Amino acid sequence: MNTKALFALVLLSAIIIAADEPKEIPLWPNGAPGSEGKTDKEIVQRGASGERSVYSIHNPGITPYLPPKDKTTGAAVIVIPGGGHRVLAIDHEGYNVAQWLSERGIAAFVLKYRLARETNSTYQVEVHALADTQRAIRLVRSRAQEWGIDPTRVGVMGFSAGGELAAFASMRFDNGVEGAADAVDRQNSRPAFQALIYPGSSRKIEPSKDSPPAFLACAYNDRPDIAEGLAEVYLRFKRAGVPAELHIYGSGGHGFGVRASNRKPVATWLARFEEWLGDNGFLQRPP
Repeated sequence: MNTKALFALVLLSAIIIAADEPKEIPLWPNGAPGSEGKTDKEIVQRGASGERSVYSIHNPGITPYLPPKDKTTGAAVIVIPGGGHRVLAIDHEGYNVAQWLSERGIAAFVLKYRLARETNSTYQVEVHALADTQRAIRLVRSRAQEWGIDPTRVGVMGFSAGGELAAFASMRFDNGVEGAADAVDRQNSRPAFQALIYPGSSRKIEPSKDSPPAFLACAYNDRPDIAEGLAEVYLRFKRAGVPAELHIYGSGGHGFGVRASNRKPVATWLARFEEWLGDNGFLQRPP
């Protein structure tokens, strides 16, 4: 096959993939607070492996992966990719995860949030990125009936920097603003559960007795602040009286996410998460 034909085939494959992906929904249809005047276009780049990275996000949104109505369990997960708050690893920590969950009856929503550590960024992790996470939870709850979701079973799952956001959202929540003009703002922002997958900033994760139950996973050969830090986070949940389950795999390093090519034991973590959801009563079918 010559170079032009190969390029055409790759381009066609990319178009087919894009056409098959669900349509993204903006968190704020009229623009995100704090992003006023920012008109730079979003950037999507493919690495050597074919996986995509996303930059320059000023209009945050969620991409829904909804299970067939006859298979839905009523549970929903906001999937939050990592990338050091400089980029989003949108495939192996986003779309791949959401596809796997939806195939098992769990609605999943991949979050694109604003990046606080991107070059020249004016955003802040605990202001804008956290607001995007909280808004995603509220938005899914506001459309729960339409999507066949139980609003009391909407949780968060975050990877690395996304795990940091999932943890923050599970510590800083409210009951919504009663009587708000925006129906989304009236929704509760407390996640029903949290899955922290090799989360960043473990020292900042301080659960209270009101924290949602937690599923924790990482690899032994990740950075010490994550592999050792997550073990300490588990003990904090234990001391706070919050149900938690911890999985530390012997290998996998940082950023294992979900890849079809991964044949190591660490690749089974998502199945363990599904079991954990069932064990905690989150997968009951809605009446």
